[in-house]
Amino acid sequence: MDDHTRTLPDETAAEHQGMQTAELSNAMVRVYKEQFGRGPTKAHSVYATPDLLICTLENSLTPAERRMAQLGEHQRIRDIRTFFQHASEPEFIGNVERITGRRVRAFVSGTDTNQDVSSEVFYLHPQAADGGSS
Repeated sequence: MDDHTRTLPDETAAEHQGMQTAELSNAMVRVYKEQFGRGPTKAHSVYATPDLLICTLENSLTPAERRMAQLGEHQRIRDIRTFFQHASEPEFIGNVERITGRRVRAFVSGTDTNQDVSSEVFYLHPQAADGGSS
């Protein structure tokens, strides 16, 4: 078997995926911090399927956004967040593609301002047989 077709043992592949998802979580926290002035205090990334990556983030609202939420301005917060997340789409997608080595085919972002949780969902192009993204 040559180096290009060798597969990792299950334990090594699982360890690699765990390191990869931890790196993805850290990257998402950095993007949030750069865009909103503070990063979430809790982040978790997981592959829901081989081609679907979900990053969940908690406690990311700024003090001003928390005050707006207390005043009932949830939609305004979501609108502002959606605007900045759309503007930051290259950073979100670029981090995922760099870390996973796969192309992103779709990116969906959502925020629940009542519970102060967000999710960043990345649909990846199917992985080719050679390990790359098709």
